[in-house]
Amino acid sequence: MDAHSFTVKYNGRANQLKTDVLVSIAFDPHDPSQTESFPPPHKFVALYDTGATNTVVSERVINECRLKPTGVTRVQHVGGISTTEVFLLNIMLPNEVGIPQLKVSKGVLFGGFDVLIGMDILNRGDFSLTNKDGKTTFSFRYPSIECIDFVKNKPSTIAQSKTMQLGKVGRNQPCPCGSGKKYKRCCGK
Repeated sequence: MDAHSFTVKYNGRANQLKTDVLVSIAFDPHDPSQTESFPPPHKFVALYDTGATNTVVSERVINECRLKPTGVTRVQHVGGISTTEVFLLNIMLPNEVGIPQLKVSKGVLFGGFDVLIGMDILNRGDFSLTNKDGKTTFSFRYPSIECIDFVKNKPSTIAQSKTMQLGKVGRNQPCPCGSGKKYKRCCGK
């Protein structure tokens, strides 16, 4: 499978990671007969949330895409635990990063978005978030093709110095994390 990716750059620090996505009824995108017979996808705004286990869609997505429930599931959310409907759909992230036949749950979403992208999508690929010069860059690639390890692959000066200092820090020395506390009262507990 070829990897597909997208990158979103923000002019400043982003408090939310949002993109437009396309949502349609689930079908096999590799079968030309199915591709031609299904209605076109609908465009929605999606929020990416590493704290969400699964992807959630609003009632608006369900209605506009004419999704039919495939079952029910129990979900845990800010308001507690509840039972909600489950749907099967295809989702197209920016730059043709497609996730076919994804199981999602129905939820009430606030804040100007209709799709909450959870870890069920993000952990299928390579996810990167940087804030160089106060500008946020968010990048995603699907499927995952390599391990991105900033310390192992290209250690920064700060990571090297903290790693090296941790082995030599005395209990009464300042903690290398930069808290200003003694090591024994901070990371040395």
